[in-house]
Amino acid sequence: MLRPARLRPRDVVKVGAVGLRTRPLRAFLSALGIAIGIAAMIGVVGISSSSRAGLDRTLATLGTNLLTVSPGSTMTGDAAQLPEDAEAMVGRIGPVESVSAVGSIEGAKVYRSDKIPEVETGGLAAYAVREDLPATVAAEVASGVWLNSATSRYPATVLGASAAERLGLGRAGPRTRVLIGGEWFTVVGILKPAALAPELDTAALVGWSVARAELGFDGRPTTVYARAEKGAVADVRAVLGPSAHPVAPNEAEVSRPSDALAAEQAAGKAFTGLLLGLGGVALLVGGVGVANTMVISVLERRAEIGLRRSLGATRGQIRTQFLAESLLLSALGGAGGAVLGSAVTAGFAGYQGWPVVVPVWALLGGMGATLAIGAVAGLYPAVRASRLAPTEALASP
Repeated sequence: MLRPARLRPRDVVKVGAVGLRTRPLRAFLSALGIAIGIAAMIGVVGISSSSRAGLDRTLATLGTNLLTVSPGSTMTGDAAQLPEDAEAMVGRIGPVESVSAVGSIEGAKVYRSDKIPEVETGGLAAYAVREDLPATVAAEVASGVWLNSATSRYPATVLGASAAERLGLGRAGPRTRVLIGGEWFTVVGILKPAALAPELDTAALVGWSVARAELGFDGRPTTVYARAEKGAVADVRAVLGPSAHPVAPNEAEVSRPSDALAAEQAAGKAFTGLLLGLGGVALLVGGVGVANTMVISVLERRAEIGLRRSLGATRGQIRTQFLAESLLLSALGGAGGAVLGSAVTAGFAGYQGWPVVVPVWALLGGMGATLAIGAVAGLYPAVRASRLAPTEALASP
């Protein structure tokens, strides 16, 4: 008894590629639908992972051991105040490695010129600051210099990154001046964005001494920054409020700025889940396109199917041929999507200055999802093709 020849894996691939070679444009458009879905999923995962890696690198650079204490509210709901010696009291805590403070200067508006109406403040504030502030909050100067023991006693200021931008100042210099609280101050420096102290970005910073002498500053800190030993952050956080405000510890609010970055990471993960859902929808649409292509391919190639059946091809071989064609079509789309998604991730991460991170599990998962969709999309057309009787298929136009 004659037995049908078995198709080797290489033969299956060759036979499955026949339909793709004879209809290249249709195959390309179907694969494109799969590629878009895979690219969307890998791009979302890659960009999200790169963003988190950038935040992790920022946290590693800036540290997670910075704590702040600021005034809260009194029992009657009024705004509380920290005592003048709050900074010194915090500095006495054993595990505290460094401490600094800023104080809000009430009524000191910041303008580029005395011709600007008083109501147009631009949302800028003025702070009295200590000379050791940059070292404590990990702030860096983008242009010029930071305040020192000399300039802290004279009308000199350092602008936050956003403050300089709103005032239209690109760099510091001896001829660059701004009006603070009715007094002219020379801009000696401009800061880079301060990730752990964003309140500094929209402020004009002046020395503690000149703020008291020229701007009516009362000498009370509004925020005290403390760097604690890495292993003692929780312990320091527990005693920071009572140390800064012994009389009314409940009126002192303690926070850790790095928690905001951690919350940003959590929000990024939630947003990634949403975008992955949209990528999944795109992938599903691509799978429907593959199924549609395969169904049409079966209808158009009925004569071919009948000829192969009459020459001895079994139903299983016909089924394998069309299933292989569907899998090849999906695999091509998946490979293209993986390359496109990785390229988009690399481009966007490079533009943002983040490390480029494309998780291996995303690539493998994307290809796995592609093959699964290809198998499901090609299963019905493959079964339908295998059930065609040779005489029926050959008799069809």
